[in-house]
Amino acid sequence: MGVAEILGVAASVSLLAGWRLYLCVFVTGLAMRAGWLAVPSHLQALDALASPWVLGIAFVGLVAEFFADKVAWLDSAWDAVHGFVRPVGGALLALAIIDAHDPVWQAAAFLLGGGAALLSHAGKASARAVVNASPEPVSNITASAGEDVATGGLLLLVLAHPAAAAAVAGIVLAFSLLLLFVARRLLRQLRGLFAREDPPGPGAAR
Repeated sequence: MGVAEILGVAASVSLLAGWRLYLCVFVTGLAMRAGWLAVPSHLQALDALASPWVLGIAFVGLVAEFFADKVAWLDSAWDAVHGFVRPVGGALLALAIIDAHDPVWQAAAFLLGGGAALLSHAGKASARAVVNASPEPVSNITASAGEDVATGGLLLLVLAHPAAAAAVAGIVLAFSLLLLFVARRLLRQLRGLFAREDPPGPGAAR
Protein backbone atom coordinates (compact mmCIF):
# COMPACT_ATOMS: atom_id res chain seq x y z
CA MET A 1 0.00 0.00 0.00
CA GLY A 2 1.08 3.56 -0.68
CA VAL A 3 1.29 6.33 1.92
CA ALA A 4 -2.15 7.72 1.08
CA GLU A 5 -3.74 4.29 1.32
CA ILE A 6 -2.05 3.52 4.65
CA LEU A 7 -3.20 6.84 6.09
CA GLY A 8 -6.71 6.21 4.78
CA VAL A 9 -6.84 2.73 6.31
CA ALA A 10 -5.55 4.03 9.66
CA ALA A 11 -8.07 6.88 9.69
CA SER A 12 -10.97 4.63 8.71
CA VAL A 13 -10.19 1.93 11.28
CA SER A 14 -9.66 4.50 14.05
CA LEU A 15 -12.96 6.21 13.27
CA LEU A 16 -14.80 2.89 13.12
CA ALA A 17 -13.24 1.91 16.46
CA GLY A 18 -15.34 4.67 18.00
CA TRP A 19 -18.40 2.65 17.01
CA ARG A 20 -17.22 -0.92 17.51
CA LEU A 21 -13.77 -1.14 19.09
CA TYR A 22 -13.61 -4.90 19.66
CA LEU A 23 -14.78 -5.69 16.15
CA CYS A 24 -12.06 -3.39 14.75
CA VAL A 25 -9.36 -4.95 16.94
CA PHE A 26 -10.47 -8.45 15.98
CA VAL A 27 -10.64 -7.77 12.25
CA THR A 28 -7.36 -5.77 12.21
CA GLY A 29 -5.56 -8.47 14.20
CA LEU A 30 -6.95 -11.14 11.91
CA ALA A 31 -5.78 -9.12 8.88
CA MET A 32 -2.28 -8.90 10.37
CA ARG A 33 -2.23 -12.59 11.15
CA ALA A 34 -3.32 -13.38 7.59
CA GLY A 35 -0.72 -11.00 6.14
CA TRP A 36 -3.18 -8.45 4.76
CA LEU A 37 -1.62 -5.75 6.96
CA ALA A 38 2.14 -5.79 7.63
CA VAL A 39 3.38 -4.50 11.00
CA PRO A 40 6.30 -2.04 10.60
CA SER A 41 9.61 -3.39 11.93
CA HIS A 42 10.01 -0.60 14.49
CA LEU A 43 6.54 -1.30 15.91
CA GLN A 44 6.76 -5.08 16.17
CA ALA A 45 5.36 -4.91 19.69
CA LEU A 46 2.00 -4.13 18.12
CA ASP A 47 1.92 -7.51 16.40
CA ALA A 48 0.33 -8.51 19.71
CA LEU A 49 -2.92 -7.58 17.96
CA ALA A 50 -2.48 -10.75 15.89
CA SER A 51 -1.89 -12.90 18.98
CA PRO A 52 -4.43 -15.70 19.48
CA TRP A 53 -4.95 -14.42 23.03
CA VAL A 54 -5.74 -10.88 21.89
CA LEU A 55 -7.95 -12.19 19.09
CA GLY A 56 -9.79 -14.35 21.59
CA ILE A 57 -10.31 -11.49 24.04
CA ALA A 58 -11.40 -9.18 21.22
CA PHE A 59 -13.88 -11.82 20.03
CA VAL A 60 -15.36 -12.13 23.53
CA GLY A 61 -15.54 -8.33 23.70
CA LEU A 62 -17.29 -7.99 20.37
CA VAL A 63 -19.87 -10.64 21.34
CA ALA A 64 -20.50 -8.85 24.66
CA GLU A 65 -20.74 -5.51 22.87
CA PHE A 66 -23.15 -6.97 20.31
CA PHE A 67 -25.65 -7.92 23.01
CA ALA A 68 -25.03 -5.03 25.43
CA ASP A 69 -25.62 -2.52 22.63
CA LYS A 70 -29.15 -3.83 22.08
CA VAL A 71 -30.43 -2.93 25.59
CA ALA A 72 -31.09 0.79 26.08
CA TRP A 73 -29.88 1.31 29.67
CA LEU A 74 -27.00 -1.15 29.27
CA ASP A 75 -25.97 0.52 26.01
CA SER A 76 -25.72 3.91 27.74
CA ALA A 77 -23.59 2.46 30.56
CA TRP A 78 -21.39 0.63 28.02
CA ASP A 79 -20.85 3.84 26.03
CA ALA A 80 -20.00 5.77 29.21
CA VAL A 81 -17.28 3.28 30.17
CA HIS A 82 -15.94 3.03 26.63
CA GLY A 83 -15.65 6.80 26.33
CA PHE A 84 -12.18 6.18 27.80
CA VAL A 85 -11.46 2.81 26.20
CA ARG A 86 -12.33 3.46 22.55
CA PRO A 87 -9.99 6.46 22.02
CA VAL A 88 -7.05 4.46 23.39
CA GLY A 89 -7.99 1.52 21.18
CA GLY A 90 -8.30 3.79 18.14
CA ALA A 91 -4.88 5.30 18.88
CA LEU A 92 -3.24 1.86 19.15
CA LEU A 93 -4.88 0.71 15.93
CA ALA A 94 -3.54 3.79 14.12
CA LEU A 95 -0.05 3.03 15.45
CA ALA A 96 -0.34 -0.56 14.32
CA ILE A 97 -1.21 0.46 10.76
CA ILE A 98 0.88 3.59 10.08
CA ASP A 99 4.56 3.01 9.27
CA ALA A 100 5.88 6.01 11.16
CA HIS A 101 9.68 6.18 10.87
CA ASP A 102 10.29 8.58 13.74
CA PRO A 103 8.81 9.32 17.19
CA VAL A 104 7.13 12.50 15.93
CA TRP A 105 5.03 10.57 13.41
CA GLN A 106 4.34 7.87 15.98
CA ALA A 107 3.04 10.50 18.41
CA ALA A 108 1.00 12.11 15.63
CA ALA A 109 -0.53 8.76 14.66
CA PHE A 110 -1.37 8.00 18.27
CA LEU A 111 -3.01 11.38 18.90
CA LEU A 112 -4.90 11.51 15.60
CA GLY A 113 -6.10 7.93 15.95
CA GLY A 114 -7.30 8.58 19.48
CA GLY A 115 -8.96 11.82 18.46
CA ALA A 116 -10.72 10.18 15.52
CA ALA A 117 -12.06 7.36 17.73
CA LEU A 118 -13.18 9.87 20.38
CA LEU A 119 -15.03 11.95 17.80
CA SER A 120 -16.89 9.02 16.26
CA HIS A 121 -17.64 7.62 19.74
CA ALA A 122 -19.10 10.99 20.78
CA GLY A 123 -21.33 11.07 17.70
CA LYS A 124 -22.47 7.48 18.23
CA ALA A 125 -23.08 7.86 21.98
CA SER A 126 -24.98 11.15 21.53
CA ALA A 127 -27.22 9.70 18.83
CA ARG A 128 -27.92 6.59 20.87
CA ALA A 129 -28.81 8.74 23.89
CA VAL A 130 -31.58 10.27 21.79
CA VAL A 131 -32.74 6.86 20.53
CA ASN A 132 -32.67 5.42 24.05
CA ALA A 133 -35.10 8.11 25.18
CA SER A 134 -37.80 6.17 23.29
CA PRO A 135 -39.64 3.72 25.59
CA GLU A 136 -39.94 0.98 22.95
CA PRO A 137 -36.97 -1.32 22.27
CA VAL A 138 -37.32 -1.63 18.49
CA SER A 139 -35.61 1.65 17.59
CA ASN A 140 -32.62 0.88 19.82
CA ILE A 141 -32.19 -2.63 18.38
CA THR A 142 -32.54 -1.30 14.83
CA ALA A 143 -29.94 1.44 15.39
CA SER A 144 -27.54 -1.04 17.00
CA ALA A 145 -27.93 -3.55 14.18
CA GLY A 146 -27.31 -0.77 11.67
CA GLU A 147 -24.05 0.10 13.45
CA ASP A 148 -23.00 -3.57 13.39
CA VAL A 149 -23.61 -3.90 9.67
CA ALA A 150 -22.06 -0.52 8.79
CA THR A 151 -18.90 -1.10 10.84
CA GLY A 152 -18.36 -4.64 9.60
CA GLY A 153 -19.10 -3.77 5.99
CA LEU A 154 -16.88 -0.68 5.92
CA LEU A 155 -14.02 -2.54 7.62
CA LEU A 156 -14.12 -5.26 4.99
CA LEU A 157 -14.32 -2.65 2.22
CA VAL A 158 -11.27 -0.79 3.58
CA LEU A 159 -9.17 -3.95 3.95
CA ALA A 160 -10.19 -5.35 0.58
CA HIS A 161 -9.86 -2.03 -1.28
CA PRO A 162 -7.39 0.29 0.52
CA ALA A 163 -7.73 2.82 -2.30
CA ALA A 164 -11.27 3.50 -1.06
CA ALA A 165 -10.15 3.97 2.57
CA ALA A 166 -9.75 7.74 2.39
CA ALA A 167 -13.27 8.13 1.02
CA VAL A 168 -14.61 5.83 3.75
CA ALA A 169 -12.79 7.88 6.40
CA GLY A 170 -14.29 11.08 5.01
CA ILE A 171 -17.80 9.62 5.02
CA VAL A 172 -17.50 8.27 8.57
CA LEU A 173 -16.04 11.57 9.79
CA ALA A 174 -18.81 13.65 8.17
CA PHE A 175 -21.51 11.28 9.43
CA SER A 176 -20.10 11.35 12.98
CA LEU A 177 -20.05 15.16 12.98
CA LEU A 178 -23.62 15.22 11.67
CA LEU A 179 -24.76 12.76 14.36
CA LEU A 180 -23.08 14.85 17.04
CA PHE A 181 -24.66 18.10 15.82
CA VAL A 182 -28.18 16.71 15.35
CA ALA A 183 -28.14 14.68 18.58
CA ARG A 184 -27.04 17.67 20.66
CA ARG A 185 -29.85 19.79 19.24
CA LEU A 186 -32.44 17.07 19.85
CA LEU A 187 -31.21 16.47 23.39
CA ARG A 188 -31.52 20.19 24.16
CA GLN A 189 -35.06 20.16 22.78
CA LEU A 190 -35.96 17.10 24.86
CA ARG A 191 -34.59 18.72 28.02
CA GLY A 192 -36.64 21.84 27.32
CA LEU A 193 -39.77 19.77 26.72
CA PHE A 194 -39.33 17.83 29.96
CA ALA A 195 -38.65 21.06 31.86
CA ARG A 196 -41.95 22.57 30.65
CA GLU A 197 -43.83 19.41 31.61
CA ASP A 198 -42.48 19.32 35.19
CA PRO A 199 -45.27 20.09 37.70
CA PRO A 200 -44.86 23.24 39.79
CA GLY A 201 -43.22 22.79 43.17
CA PRO A 202 -45.05 23.06 46.50
CA GLY A 203 -44.01 26.68 46.87
CA ALA A 204 -45.41 27.73 43.47
CA ALA A 205 -47.98 30.52 43.40
CA ARG A 206 -51.62 29.40 43.14
